[in-house]
Amino acid sequence: MRGITVALTGASGIQYGLRLVQALNRAGEPAHVLLSEAGRVVAGLEASTALPRRPAELHRALSEHLALDSEGLHVYGESQWTAALASGSAAPKRMAICPCTTGTLAAVAGGHSNNLIERAADVVLKEHGRLVVVPRETPFSTIHLEHMLSLARMGVVVLPANPGFYHSPQSVSDLVDFVVARILDHLDVDHDLGPRWGQEDTADER
Repeated sequence: MRGITVALTGASGIQYGLRLVQALNRAGEPAHVLLSEAGRVVAGLEASTALPRRPAELHRALSEHLALDSEGLHVYGESQWTAALASGSAAPKRMAICPCTTGTLAAVAGGHSNNLIERAADVVLKEHGRLVVVPRETPFSTIHLEHMLSLARMGVVVLPANPGFYHSPQSVSDLVDFVVARILDHLDVDHDLGPRWGQEDTADER
C-alpha cells in the first residue's frame, strides 16, 4: 500500500499531527490516519475543531479543516481490525505517531496490539519499516526514557516535539513546521517547510 500511516494520540500537540497530515497531502503522499479517543478530545481543546468518531465523518471533517485533496486521505477506526494497516502483507512501511502519548510509547515498546494504532506500529516494526514516534511530554520519567531507548534500539526514530529557534520563528506555525519538517525528513518526503541549516547564509553569499 502506498503512503504513510499517521496516528494522532492524546498527547498535547495535536497541531503537529494535523500539520503532518496536511504536508503529506500536499506532497502527494497518501495519508492513512488513525485518531485515538484521547486525541479527539485534545483536538477539541487545542485546535478548536470537533473531530467526529466515525471514520467517514472524520474523513470529511479533516478534508474540510485542512483543505485536503480527499482522495489522498484515508481514515480508519481504532477497532477496524479488517483494515490493511493490521497486516504485514498490505500496510504501508512508513508510520508516524504524532503526537505520541507515553502510554502509546509503552504499548509499542511492549509489543501490545490493543487497538489499530498499536497494531499498525507493531506491523511496521516486524516488517522492518520506518517508524517515527513524536513524544510530547516534560519532564520524562525513567520509565519513559527506558521505553524510548528500547524503541531506539529497534530502529525507531524517537523525535520529541522540541522545535529549534535558530531559524528566527515568527509564529507558532513556524515552530510547528520546524518539527514537522524533521518528521518528513525521516519519512523520506520532500518538503519546503523552511530553510535548512546554512541555506540562508549560502544565499547571502551569492
